[in-house]
Amino acid sequence: MTTQPDLSPPPTAFMQAAGLVLDKIESSHVSGWIDLGSEHHQPWGLVHGGVYTTAIETAASVGASTAAQEHGLVAVGVNNNTNFVRSMAEGRVTVDARAIQQGGTQQLWEVRGTDDRDRLIATGQVRLQNITHRA
Repeated sequence: MTTQPDLSPPPTAFMQAAGLVLDKIESSHVSGWIDLGSEHHQPWGLVHGGVYTTAIETAASVGASTAAQEHGLVAVGVNNNTNFVRSMAEGRVTVDARAIQQGGTQQLWEVRGTDDRDRLIATGQVRLQNITHRA
């Protein structure tokens, strides 16, 4: 029996604070979720937009790096355009990232964040550059 390597990003304090859990990682599709609560709030009691921006960039970067890994490369974000559509104070947001274009040097990903009623909360596009990994 062949086991798949764990392609999840190594946990960092930043990723743990954001609360993003990835449950599907493929070279052209990544999905996961965040259980949002008061620890994600800005001063006015709503989820901070940076949480959504972080989730969007992370999901796209993990997928893009999974694709780039097949060529001995990693992918790094060069542009993140996130739009906030609906506010939330708490609840689960599902993150779904899909590759729009994957070339030898750049990739473009689209990411959607939806609530438990499938309403769009945030959406974004992330452009990534495939590069040689630098330690």
